[in-house]
Amino acid sequence: MANSNAKGDRRERELVNRLDERGFAVMRAPASGSATERELPDVLAGDGEVFYAIEAKSSAGDPIYLDGQEIENLVYFAQNFGAAPKVGVRFDREDWYFFHPADLYVTDGGNYRVKKEVALADGQDMDELTGHSTRTGLDDYAEADEGDEDDADETGVRDVLLAFEQGAITLEEAAAMLE
Repeated sequence: MANSNAKGDRRERELVNRLDERGFAVMRAPASGSATERELPDVLAGDGEVFYAIEAKSSAGDPIYLDGQEIENLVYFAQNFGAAPKVGVRFDREDWYFFHPADLYVTDGGNYRVKKEVALADGQDMDELTGHSTRTGLDDYAEADEGDEDDADETGVRDVLLAFEQGAITLEEAAAMLE
């Protein structure tokens, strides 16, 4: 197992370096089991505007599984720290892709799974995560219909949910805005 741990460590260092190159302050968490009872995310990163708590997983093959407890710990830490929780996945010969835990597939056993084709199709790439580019999504077309009063409310709800997902606002703030 030491071999896959060495590869995982190398992948984490690579992720740290990639975020550092994009102007983020980055820190790898200490080895598991050392700091607290509750596991820490693998990587903390922030650029003064956005902050991420990242659980990093890599795989030669397909798919990547994450323990339900790992995700629970990630979300708990991220909320208390004021960071957006992200799961970063890296498949051999591919780049890093990132997901909010809520966007991951949950197995019958309560664990989480990311398939390679899902990562490539739906994951945020490094540029999107670090604010250097964005994919065009359905939300980008919402402005075209702004004359329609009914759509204005729907867009507002979408914006609040998006802000919550990105960690820009807390659950309490989102709930208050939607009342």
